[in-house]
Amino acid sequence: MALRANYHTHTTFCDGSDSAEDVVLAAIDKGFSHLGFSGHMDPDIHMDFDAYLAEIGRLREKYADKIEILCGVELDNLYDPHCADGAEYVIGSTHFLDVQSDIPISVDNSVEMMRRLAEEFFGGDYYKLAKSYYELSARVYDRLHCTFVGHFDLVTRFNDSMHFLDEADPRYIMPALEAMEYLVKEGVPFEINCGAVNRNRKKELYPNMFLLKNLREFGGEILINSDAHQKELLDGGFEIAVERALACGFTHVNILTRRGTGKIHFEQLALDALY
Repeated sequence: MALRANYHTHTTFCDGSDSAEDVVLAAIDKGFSHLGFSGHMDPDIHMDFDAYLAEIGRLREKYADKIEILCGVELDNLYDPHCADGAEYVIGSTHFLDVQSDIPISVDNSVEMMRRLAEEFFGGDYYKLAKSYYELSARVYDRLHCTFVGHFDLVTRFNDSMHFLDEADPRYIMPALEAMEYLVKEGVPFEINCGAVNRNRKKELYPNMFLLKNLREFGGEILINSDAHQKELLDGGFEIAVERALACGFTHVNILTRRGTGKIHFEQLALDALY
Protein backbone atom coordinates (compact mmCIF):
# COMPACT_ATOMS: atom_id res chain seq x y z
CA MET A 1 0.00 0.00 0.00
CA ALA A 2 1.29 3.46 -0.88
CA LEU A 3 0.67 6.71 0.96
CA ARG A 4 -2.10 8.49 -0.93
CA ALA A 5 -2.73 11.63 1.10
CA ASN A 6 -1.15 15.08 0.96
CA TYR A 7 -2.00 18.18 3.00
CA HIS A 8 0.64 20.66 1.83
CA THR A 9 -0.56 21.64 -1.64
CA HIS A 10 -0.24 24.92 -3.54
CA THR A 11 -2.16 26.12 -6.61
CA THR A 12 -2.50 29.21 -8.77
CA PHE A 13 -4.34 30.82 -5.85
CA CYS A 14 -0.83 31.49 -4.49
CA ASP A 15 2.52 30.33 -5.94
CA GLY A 16 1.54 26.98 -7.43
CA SER A 17 1.58 26.13 -11.14
CA ASP A 18 -1.82 24.49 -11.56
CA SER A 19 -5.45 25.30 -10.89
CA ALA A 20 -7.08 23.67 -7.87
CA GLU A 21 -9.28 21.55 -10.12
CA ASP A 22 -6.35 20.31 -12.16
CA VAL A 23 -4.65 19.31 -8.90
CA VAL A 24 -7.75 17.40 -7.80
CA LEU A 25 -7.86 15.54 -11.12
CA ALA A 26 -4.16 14.66 -10.82
CA ALA A 27 -4.71 13.41 -7.26
CA ILE A 28 -7.59 11.22 -8.38
CA ASP A 29 -5.45 9.88 -11.24
CA LYS A 30 -2.75 8.98 -8.70
CA GLY A 31 -5.29 7.12 -6.58
CA PHE A 32 -5.30 9.60 -3.71
CA SER A 33 -7.92 9.15 -0.99
CA HIS A 34 -7.28 12.51 0.74
CA LEU A 35 -6.15 15.89 -0.58
CA GLY A 36 -5.66 18.99 1.51
CA PHE A 37 -5.14 22.40 -0.05
CA SER A 38 -2.91 24.81 1.87
CA GLY A 39 -2.57 28.13 0.08
CA HIS A 40 -0.14 30.70 1.47
CA MET A 41 -1.18 33.49 3.80
CA ASP A 42 1.95 35.40 4.74
CA PRO A 43 3.51 38.88 4.46
CA ASP A 44 4.74 38.18 0.93
CA ILE A 45 2.15 35.87 -0.66
CA HIS A 46 -1.51 35.86 0.30
CA MET A 47 -4.56 34.68 -1.52
CA ASP A 48 -8.02 36.00 -2.20
CA PHE A 49 -9.18 33.87 0.70
CA ASP A 50 -12.92 34.14 0.03
CA ALA A 51 -12.47 33.00 -3.58
CA TYR A 52 -10.21 30.19 -2.37
CA LEU A 53 -12.79 28.95 0.13
CA ALA A 54 -15.51 29.05 -2.49
CA GLU A 55 -13.51 27.11 -5.09
CA ILE A 56 -12.27 24.43 -2.71
CA GLY A 57 -15.82 24.05 -1.41
CA ARG A 58 -17.10 23.62 -4.97
CA LEU A 59 -14.48 20.98 -5.72
CA ARG A 60 -15.22 19.14 -2.49
CA GLU A 61 -18.84 18.73 -3.53
CA LYS A 62 -18.10 17.96 -7.18
CA TYR A 63 -15.62 15.17 -6.44
CA ALA A 64 -17.04 13.91 -3.13
CA ASP A 65 -17.55 10.40 -4.51
CA LYS A 66 -13.90 10.14 -5.63
CA ILE A 67 -11.71 11.86 -3.03
CA GLU A 68 -11.92 13.62 0.32
CA ILE A 69 -10.89 17.27 -0.11
CA LEU A 70 -9.90 19.46 2.83
CA CYS A 71 -9.47 23.23 2.78
CA GLY A 72 -6.47 24.30 4.78
CA VAL A 73 -4.00 27.16 4.79
CA GLU A 74 -0.26 27.60 5.21
CA LEU A 75 -0.09 30.48 7.62
CA ASP A 76 3.14 32.27 8.40
CA ASN A 77 4.19 32.74 12.01
CA LEU A 78 4.21 36.54 11.63
CA TYR A 79 0.93 36.90 9.74
CA ASP A 80 -2.52 37.73 11.12
CA PRO A 81 -3.83 34.48 12.69
CA HIS A 82 -7.41 35.54 11.90
CA CYS A 83 -6.86 36.08 8.19
CA ALA A 84 -7.96 32.51 7.45
CA ASP A 85 -10.60 31.76 10.05
CA GLY A 86 -12.59 29.60 7.61
CA ALA A 87 -9.77 27.10 7.06
CA GLU A 88 -10.27 23.53 8.22
CA TYR A 89 -6.64 23.14 9.24
CA VAL A 90 -3.55 25.33 9.54
CA ILE A 91 0.07 24.58 8.69
CA GLY A 92 2.15 26.72 11.02
CA SER A 93 5.24 27.80 9.07
CA THR A 94 8.07 30.22 9.73
CA HIS A 95 9.35 31.89 6.58
CA PHE A 96 10.11 35.40 7.89
CA LEU A 97 11.93 36.81 10.89
CA ASP A 98 10.67 39.70 12.96
CA VAL A 99 12.99 42.39 11.57
CA GLN A 100 12.26 45.91 10.40
CA SER A 101 12.74 45.80 6.64
CA ASP A 102 11.36 47.81 3.73
CA ILE A 103 10.31 44.53 2.09
CA PRO A 104 9.46 41.15 3.61
CA ILE A 105 12.60 38.98 3.70
CA SER A 106 12.10 35.23 3.97
CA VAL A 107 14.73 32.61 4.70
CA ASP A 108 13.76 30.59 1.60
CA ASN A 109 13.34 33.20 -1.14
CA SER A 110 16.85 33.56 -2.58
CA VAL A 111 20.53 33.41 -1.68
CA GLU A 112 20.69 37.20 -2.03
CA MET A 113 17.82 37.74 0.42
CA MET A 114 19.29 35.30 2.90
CA ARG A 115 22.62 37.09 2.75
CA ARG A 116 20.91 40.46 3.20
CA LEU A 117 18.98 39.16 6.18
CA ALA A 118 22.16 37.96 7.87
CA GLU A 119 24.28 41.00 7.10
CA GLU A 120 21.75 43.75 7.85
CA PHE A 121 20.11 42.31 10.94
CA PHE A 122 22.52 39.77 12.48
CA GLY A 123 25.94 41.26 11.76
CA GLY A 124 26.65 38.49 9.26
CA ASP A 125 26.32 35.83 11.99
CA TYR A 126 24.20 33.01 10.58
CA TYR A 127 24.15 31.20 13.92
CA LYS A 128 22.47 34.21 15.51
CA LEU A 129 20.05 34.26 12.60
CA ALA A 130 19.26 30.56 13.06
CA LYS A 131 18.82 31.01 16.81
CA SER A 132 16.36 33.84 16.17
CA TYR A 133 14.55 31.67 13.63
CA TYR A 134 14.10 28.80 16.07
CA GLU A 135 13.09 31.07 18.93
CA LEU A 136 10.33 32.38 16.70
CA SER A 137 9.47 28.88 15.43
CA ALA A 138 9.01 27.70 19.00
CA ARG A 139 6.08 30.10 19.33
CA VAL A 140 4.26 29.04 16.15
CA TYR A 141 1.61 27.03 18.00
CA ASP A 142 1.12 29.72 20.66
CA ARG A 143 0.65 32.30 17.91
CA LEU A 144 -1.40 30.32 15.38
CA HIS A 145 -2.84 27.26 17.15
CA CYS A 146 -1.75 25.38 14.06
CA THR A 147 -2.74 21.83 13.22
CA PHE A 148 0.84 20.84 12.46
CA VAL A 149 4.26 22.45 12.00
CA GLY A 150 5.53 23.03 8.46
CA HIS A 151 9.12 22.46 7.20
CA PHE A 152 10.66 22.94 10.64
CA ASP A 153 14.28 23.63 9.56
CA LEU A 154 13.51 25.79 6.53
CA VAL A 155 16.27 28.15 7.66
CA THR A 156 18.71 25.69 6.05
CA ARG A 157 17.10 26.08 2.61
CA PHE A 158 20.29 27.50 1.02
CA ASN A 159 22.86 25.81 3.23
CA ASP A 160 23.76 23.21 0.59
CA SER A 161 25.00 26.00 -1.70
CA MET A 162 26.02 28.73 0.76
CA HIS A 163 27.51 26.55 3.53
CA PHE A 164 26.77 29.26 6.07
CA LEU A 165 25.98 26.83 8.89
CA ASP A 166 27.56 23.69 10.23
CA GLU A 167 24.38 21.77 11.01
CA ALA A 168 26.32 19.66 13.54
CA ASP A 169 27.49 22.73 15.49
CA PRO A 170 25.90 23.13 18.94
CA ARG A 171 25.23 26.79 18.13
CA TYR A 172 22.82 25.53 15.50
CA ILE A 173 21.63 22.30 17.08
CA MET A 174 20.70 23.51 20.55
CA PRO A 175 18.20 26.24 19.56
CA ALA A 176 16.61 23.83 17.06
CA LEU A 177 16.21 21.06 19.63
CA GLU A 178 14.87 23.45 22.25
CA ALA A 179 12.22 24.71 19.85
CA MET A 180 11.33 21.18 18.75
CA GLU A 181 11.00 19.85 22.28
CA TYR A 182 8.83 22.80 23.30
CA LEU A 183 6.47 22.23 20.38
CA VAL A 184 6.28 18.47 21.01
CA LYS A 185 5.27 19.17 24.60
CA GLU A 186 2.46 21.37 23.26
CA GLY A 187 1.17 18.34 21.37
CA VAL A 188 1.51 19.69 17.84
CA PRO A 189 2.68 17.22 15.12
CA PHE A 190 5.43 17.97 12.59
CA GLU A 191 5.37 17.33 8.89
CA ILE A 192 8.13 15.54 7.05
CA ASN A 193 8.28 17.94 4.14
CA CYS A 194 9.52 16.53 0.82
CA GLY A 195 9.36 19.78 -1.15
CA ALA A 196 13.04 20.66 -1.40
CA VAL A 197 14.01 17.11 -2.36
CA ASN A 198 11.28 16.53 -4.91
CA ARG A 199 12.16 19.84 -6.60
CA ASN A 200 15.91 19.04 -6.54
CA ARG A 201 16.65 22.02 -4.34
CA LYS A 202 18.16 20.21 -1.38
CA LYS A 203 19.54 16.80 -0.45
CA GLU A 204 17.70 16.54 2.87
CA LEU A 205 14.05 16.47 3.77
CA TYR A 206 12.70 18.82 6.43
CA PRO A 207 13.45 18.01 9.23
CA ASN A 208 16.84 16.50 8.45
CA MET A 209 17.68 13.03 9.77
CA PHE A 210 19.35 14.26 12.95
CA LEU A 211 16.37 16.40 13.89
CA LEU A 212 13.92 13.70 12.83
CA LYS A 213 15.60 11.17 15.14
CA ASN A 214 15.34 13.65 17.98
CA LEU A 215 11.70 14.31 17.15
CA ARG A 216 11.08 10.59 17.61
CA GLU A 217 12.99 10.58 20.91
CA PHE A 218 10.93 13.53 22.14
CA GLY A 219 7.75 11.56 21.37
CA GLY A 220 6.71 13.73 18.43
CA GLU A 221 4.11 12.82 15.83
CA ILE A 222 4.49 13.14 12.04
CA LEU A 223 2.64 13.67 8.80
CA ILE A 224 4.28 13.24 5.39
CA ASN A 225 3.67 15.98 2.81
CA SER A 226 5.09 16.76 -0.61
CA ASP A 227 4.70 20.58 -0.41
CA ALA A 228 3.57 20.28 -4.03
CA HIS A 229 3.60 23.36 -6.24
CA GLN A 230 3.08 21.23 -9.35
CA LYS A 231 0.38 18.58 -9.73
CA GLU A 232 2.93 16.02 -10.92
CA LEU A 233 4.71 16.20 -7.55
CA LEU A 234 1.74 15.51 -5.29
CA ASP A 235 3.42 12.34 -4.05
CA GLY A 236 6.99 13.46 -4.72
CA GLY A 237 9.44 12.14 -2.15
CA PHE A 238 6.95 9.97 -0.26
CA GLU A 239 8.99 6.76 -0.55
CA ILE A 240 12.10 8.51 0.78
CA ALA A 241 10.13 10.04 3.65
CA VAL A 242 8.64 6.69 4.65
CA GLU A 243 12.07 5.05 4.59
CA ARG A 244 13.62 7.77 6.73
CA ALA A 245 10.74 7.83 9.19
CA LEU A 246 11.08 4.07 9.68
CA ALA A 247 14.86 4.43 10.07
CA CYS A 248 14.27 6.98 12.83
CA GLY A 249 11.96 4.62 14.71
CA PHE A 250 8.55 6.00 13.81
CA THR A 251 5.85 3.35 13.57
CA HIS A 252 3.00 5.35 12.05
CA VAL A 253 2.14 8.46 10.08
CA ASN A 254 -0.88 10.66 10.67
CA ILE A 255 -3.49 11.63 8.13
CA LEU A 256 -6.23 14.23 8.43
CA THR A 257 -9.80 13.26 7.68
CA ARG A 258 -13.45 14.03 8.41
CA ARG A 259 -14.30 10.35 8.10
CA GLY A 260 -16.69 9.05 10.73
CA THR A 261 -17.07 12.17 12.86
CA GLY A 262 -17.60 14.81 10.18
CA LYS A 263 -14.94 16.91 11.90
CA ILE A 264 -11.26 17.15 11.07
CA HIS A 265 -9.22 14.70 13.13
CA PHE A 266 -6.07 12.61 12.89
CA GLU A 267 -5.98 8.92 12.01
CA GLN A 268 -2.89 6.75 11.91
CA LEU A 269 -1.40 4.56 9.17
CA ALA A 270 1.25 1.97 9.98
CA LEU A 271 4.47 2.95 8.23
CA ASP A 272 5.61 -0.63 7.67
CA ALA A 273 2.49 -1.21 5.55
CA LEU A 274 3.41 1.59 3.14
CA TYR A 275 5.34 0.81 -0.06
